[in-house]
Amino acid sequence: MSQSDPSWTPQSWRAYPCAQQPVYPDRGALERTLTEIAALPPLVTSYEIESLKTQIAEAARGERFILWGGDCAESFADCTSPAIAAKLKILLQMSLVLVHGTRKRITRVGRFAGQYAKPRSAATELVAGSELPTFRGDNVNRPEPTLSARTPDPTLLLRGYERAALTLNFVRALIDGGFADLHHPENWDLEFVRHSPLAAEYQRMVDAIGESLRFMETLAGGTIAAMQRVDFYTSHELLVLEYEAALTRQVPRREGWFNLSTHLPWIGVRTGALDGAHVEFCRGIRNPVGVKVGPDATVEALLETVRALSPANEPGRVVLVTRFGAHRIGQSLPPLLRAVRAAGLDVAWVCDPMHGNTETVVPTGGAWAGKSVKTRKFGHVLAEVQQAIEIHRSEGTMLAGVHVELTGENVTECTGGARGLTDDDLARAYRSQVDPRLNYEQALELAMLIARHA
Repeated sequence: MSQSDPSWTPQSWRAYPCAQQPVYPDRGALERTLTEIAALPPLVTSYEIESLKTQIAEAARGERFILWGGDCAESFADCTSPAIAAKLKILLQMSLVLVHGTRKRITRVGRFAGQYAKPRSAATELVAGSELPTFRGDNVNRPEPTLSARTPDPTLLLRGYERAALTLNFVRALIDGGFADLHHPENWDLEFVRHSPLAAEYQRMVDAIGESLRFMETLAGGTIAAMQRVDFYTSHELLVLEYEAALTRQVPRREGWFNLSTHLPWIGVRTGALDGAHVEFCRGIRNPVGVKVGPDATVEALLETVRALSPANEPGRVVLVTRFGAHRIGQSLPPLLRAVRAAGLDVAWVCDPMHGNTETVVPTGGAWAGKSVKTRKFGHVLAEVQQAIEIHRSEGTMLAGVHVELTGENVTECTGGARGLTDDDLARAYRSQVDPRLNYEQALELAMLIARHA
C-alpha cells in the first residue's frame, strides 16, 4: 500500500493486530468523544509538516542537525507556563551550543504537546494484593491505585487534546513574541544553574555568537530578522490510534492524509510489528514518521519497514531512531547502516542514547535506601552518543540528530554529570512518573559533547 492508494483510510488499521491499546468499557462514550475531537481544529498544519519533512531530508544529507527532546511522558499537571518555558529554554540553549559547535542549522523537535500516553510491558499490575490496569498515561487513565482511577476514561483523550493545544499556543506565543531571539539569550537562563560548572563555558559560546551576530548585522546595515525567531516542531509516540485517527484529515490543495495531532509521530519498539496496526496507520499519512530501532532489530525487518513506510523512497519521510545502549551500539548499529545504504534507502539516522541505558539500582543511603529505582548513568548516555558519531563517520553515513528525554527542572533522575550525582542522590528530586530524564546541566553537557565531536 502506498500513500496514494485510495483504499487507505484513517480507519484501515482496524483490520490489523493492534498492540498497546486501552480497553474502554463504555464504547458509546468513546465514540462520542472521538466525534467531538474529529470536529475540533487541528493541532498542527500540513504546511508545518511539509516544512519539517524538508528539514529532516536536509539533516539526512548533513546540512542540518535535529535536536529532539522533552519529557518521557507529559502530565496534565505540568501544563503550566513555568514548566513549558523551562523545557523550551533548555532546548534553545542546547541548540545554541550545537549551532556554535557543528556550524549547522538546528531543527528543534519537542517531545511535548501530545506525549500523554506510554506503552507498558503488562496490561495489569498487582497493587496491595489487587490486580489493577496499569497506568498508561494521563490521556488514558489516572495513576491513583484504585479500579475506578485505572479504568480507561475516553474523556481524558479530550483533556489531552486540550492540554496539547494549550501547550502549543504558549510555545508559539513565546517564539512569535521574541522569546527565541538570538539577540537576547539571557531570556533562556534558568535561575538554579547560575553556579553550574558548565556556566562559564556556555557563556563563552554565547559571547562568541553575539560577537559574530553583531559583525554580520554591521555588514548588513540592520537587524537580521531571521535571528529573532525559530521554527519549533512537536512529536509524540503513536499509541492510542482511535485518537490519532480522529485528527487525521485531508486538507485543501494537498494530496493525501495528514495526521494533524503532531508534526512528527513515531512508532515505538513495542508497536513496530510490520503486520501491525501502527505501521499500517503510518503507511497512509503524509507526515514524516519516526521508527524506534532496538538492539534486537534484524536487517530484513528494518528494510521491510522502511520500504513499507516510504515506497517511493521519499527524502525526509523516515527517521530511524536507534536505541541500543552504550554496550551494544558497536555491535548492533554498523550492520544496519551498511544494509540500509546498500539498499539505497533514504532515511535520517537519529541516536536515542536514553532507552538502551535504563537500569534499576538500589541506593544504600538517603530516603530510598534499600528500594529499587529506575535510573540511567549519564556516562553511558554520553558514551552511546560518542560511539554513534564515530560509527557513522567510519561507515560514511550521517548522524542526523539526537533524541533525548530531558527536563528544564532541577531533577535528580540520572546519575553522573557535572555535579557527580550518585544513586543516593536520586530521591532528592526524582519527579518522573515513568522514565528518568536528564536535568538541565546534563542536557547542556550532552550538547557540548556533540558540539565538540560531531
